[in-house]
Amino acid sequence: MSLEDEFRDIPEEVRWEGRFIVTKTRGRWEYVGRTRNIRAAVILAIDEGHVILVEQFRVPLGRPSIEMPAGLIGDIEGSEGEDAAIAAARELEEETGYRAGRMEEIGEFFSSPGMVTEAFTMFRAHDLVKVGEGGGTEGEGITVHRVPLDGFDAFIAEKRAAGYGIDVRMLMLIGARMPELR
Repeated sequence: MSLEDEFRDIPEEVRWEGRFIVTKTRGRWEYVGRTRNIRAAVILAIDEGHVILVEQFRVPLGRPSIEMPAGLIGDIEGSEGEDAAIAAARELEEETGYRAGRMEEIGEFFSSPGMVTEAFTMFRAHDLVKVGEGGGTEGEGITVHRVPLDGFDAFIAEKRAAGYGIDVRMLMLIGARMPELR
């Protein structure tokens, strides 16, 4: 019997629900998801040979993390049907101070599908214009990094050595240059 066959007819049970996350079980399987079907948008922003990254302290890790700009879609009361591209553009500007002339949808991805149901839609930001300082909204404490692509590996190595968390999406930029993957 396959895992799919084993769990197909077992109902999902909510074990705990907060404002943004919910823990569930289905048979012997435990996992976490977002409440209200909230999704996330992640933005790959490359400007004249530089990638725009953000640094933010992440409580679950207990340390700062290096990430691509990202944010939730439809998380504000009354914005449940928000368009993902509009949310991505808003988050890019809030977090980094860059406005995109165009957002290209790359696709939907899952970061840890064995434990989390959360999906994110990846966007590529084009025609970037610096319009502000970024830093996020009140209390987010975001630091913006404009990293040369030819210095990306050294930047990540430096941050890793300093104890930073490195978001899994950085593999997009690392893996694309690894000779053994070409």
